[in-house]
Amino acid sequence: MTSDTAAATTGLPGLDPASLLPEDHERALLVGRVWDPQTAGPRPVRVDGNRLVDLFPLARTVSELLDAPDPAAVLAAATTGAARSWDLAEVLAATAEGSDRTATLLAPVDLQAVKACGVTFVDSMIERVIEERCGGDFAQAERIRTQVLVVLGGSLAGLRPGSAEAARVKEVLIEAGFWSQYLEVGIGPDPEVFTKAPVLSAVGAGARIGIPAFSSWNNPEPELVLVVDSRGTVRGATLGNDVNLRDVEGRSALLLGMAKDNNASAALGPFVRIFDETYTLDDARTETIELTVRGADGYELHGTNNVSRLSRPFEELVAAAHGTHHQYPDGFVLFTGTLFAPTEDRDEPGKGFTHQHGDVVHIGSRRLGTLTNVVAPTEDLQPWTFGIGRLVHYLTTHGSRTEGVAGDHPLPEGTRSS
Repeated sequence: MTSDTAAATTGLPGLDPASLLPEDHERALLVGRVWDPQTAGPRPVRVDGNRLVDLFPLARTVSELLDAPDPAAVLAAATTGAARSWDLAEVLAATAEGSDRTATLLAPVDLQAVKACGVTFVDSMIERVIEERCGGDFAQAERIRTQVLVVLGGSLAGLRPGSAEAARVKEVLIEAGFWSQYLEVGIGPDPEVFTKAPVLSAVGAGARIGIPAFSSWNNPEPELVLVVDSRGTVRGATLGNDVNLRDVEGRSALLLGMAKDNNASAALGPFVRIFDETYTLDDARTETIELTVRGADGYELHGTNNVSRLSRPFEELVAAAHGTHHQYPDGFVLFTGTLFAPTEDRDEPGKGFTHQHGDVVHIGSRRLGTLTNVVAPTEDLQPWTFGIGRLVHYLTTHGSRTEGVAGDHPLPEGTRSS
């Protein structure tokens, strides 16, 4: 699926709860969304054992839920016996099959702006410099990579952006002829923050992710994604794939929108893990995110994103997006960047990695579960049709009367958002 609509056939052999959920899911507060064909719209849900419990009677959107003073209290009021619910295994099977006859899984956020931070690992900054230096021509990448590393004398691990040492490294690279605007956001005082995707356009676990025909050098970007409320408080975390077109961005950083924002170019999920005593912001800081790409040709790629190696703390990234300079009334999600940049050859020597149609991409962690998607041509995906206008119509139609499903019920005392 490319939006809040019925899923298109993904090509997945199937999704199952055991592979999708975090290993400690029985203790975790997990929130997501499903497309409900009975009401023809999206419903916020929580994971309760093997069921997905409808939260619509308590919070009509995930944004509303997370803006409550105590989201955990809202979730505690939602039990399998008190509301509609769906069998998790059946929802996952329908999602993998692309069925429109029963509920399917969506991205776990809705009205939040989808923001992203770039070049937040000093190591990955080198790859951005290489992309720019070779003008998006992957055939030149290995030669330039070697040149840059020789100039640097090795890794830049541990370098603090904005520090005197970072300024010295920047001078060394510029003097050696490797000036790049990526140096400024990679090791300068201010991080890069950009809009990754429009509201409601992200896809969820089991969906197809798109690679447009105009790109021939691209890759997945496995990332930890912070979920932030309207006040700038981080409420939880999920996993994301910041699908990247390396050739497009390499031609010019001014083509960032073309490189980053296309149909199904932002995948989120499978669920948002709400912070509580079992999982905190400090736990998120230590996440290890594993990537596996399996091609229809038998090819496999493995990678790791160690969030602890971020060159800037979460608080600095969130403050760059939200503050007196910018507010988000419905909250926002923030991709925090990736350490992973594939350089190994897939096909011909020297050409590095690029996606092929049919690639199955798994992005997972022990505490957040696994986000699984299939790569497909962007042009073959279903058009994005369910936007803010249709959501408003859905909420207006279903938010004030029962219709045998969800009624107009207030949030529990003390949890109504302001």
